[in-house]
Amino acid sequence: MPTIDHARAWYPANDPVHGFDHVLRVLRMAVALGEELDADLEVLRAAALLHDAAGAVPGPQSDRQTHEQASAAFAAQVLTGEGWPDERVEAVAHCIRAHRYRGAEAPLTLEAKILYDADKLDVLGAFGVARTIGYAIQAGQPIFAEPSTQFRGSGQGIPGEPHSAYHEYLFKLQHVADRLHTERARQIGRRRAQLMRAFFEGLADEATGSARDQ
Repeated sequence: MPTIDHARAWYPANDPVHGFDHVLRVLRMAVALGEELDADLEVLRAAALLHDAAGAVPGPQSDRQTHEQASAAFAAQVLTGEGWPDERVEAVAHCIRAHRYRGAEAPLTLEAKILYDADKLDVLGAFGVARTIGYAIQAGQPIFAEPSTQFRGSGQGIPGEPHSAYHEYLFKLQHVADRLHTERARQIGRRRAQLMRAFFEGLADEATGSARDQ
C-alpha cells in the first residue's frame, strides 16, 4: 500500500486544483464513505492516493483531459511493483479510470462509485469555488465573463468567448450533485451545492450590477 509520504512526491506542492491537499481531502472523504458502506478500504485508499498522480499537472506538456488514463496506468505500475495481485491492481485502476465527470468509463464497483463521489464533492462547496477559480487562473481565463446566449443554451461558446470560472459553474458544477452515486454523498453534495450556487449567483450579480446587489 502506498503511504501518504510516498504519495506526496507524485503531486506538486502548489497546484490549487490537483495538488496533494486535494488528494488528502478525497482520501479522507473516500475512507469515511467507504467505512459507512463496508467497501474495500485497501482498494479505496490506493485509488484515492493515486487518482491524479499522472497527467493532471498544469502546463504545455500536460493533458488533463485524459489524466485518468495516465494515472490508472501509473497506479498499475506502482501496485504491481508492490506485489499486488492482478485483479486488485485492476480494481484500483478501474476506480481511477472512472473518476472523471467527463470520462468515458462509468464507475461499476462500489469502490469506484465512492471514489467518484469523494472526488466530485471536492468540486462543490468552499473548496470547489477555490479550485474552480484556481483552474481558471491556470488556464488564463477570467473569473467572470458574461456567457453568450448560445453558451447558456447549449454549453458551446461563440468564437472567442472565454470559458470563465462562472462558465464552468453553469456548464458543469451546478449539475455535479445530481450525478453522485451514494446517498450519503448526495446529502453532503446538496449542502455544498447550495453554498456554491450562492457564491456564483452573487458573483454574477456583482459583475453585472444586478438590482439584487443594490
